[in-house]
Amino acid sequence: QVQLVESGGGLVQAGGSLRLSCVVSGNTFSRNDMGWYRQAPGKQRELVASISSGGRTNYADSVKGRFTISRDNAKNTVLLQMNSLKPEDTAVYYCVPGVSVGVSFVPLNIWGQGTQVTVSS
Repeated sequence: QVQLVESGGGLVQAGGSLRLSCVVSGNTFSRNDMGWYRQAPGKQRELVASISSGGRTNYADSVKGRFTISRDNAKNTVLLQMNSLKPEDTAVYYCVPGVSVGVSFVPLNIWGQGTQVTVSS
């Protein structure tokens, strides 16, 4: 059974930084493509960034140049470094395993509890 535990969220002022972490257990992490999604109140969940098992990354246009996704296969962890945060980045952030298809990412229906990110103006 795959388990995902996200952490690292919090309250930060606009322009600040946060580093999200997701520890994955119960599967062969190094073989999985991984993604970070977010969901703001009243909005649909959206893909923020993805990283393939080989390390290829893709980003939503809204976060390009500000967010960096990475993975540490030795620790079964996927990270999301978020810089120059904006109020519109406020959301619950989730990591999820999935399949990278070109620049697209298809998530598996396995979700953690998420971590809240709040950016004040």
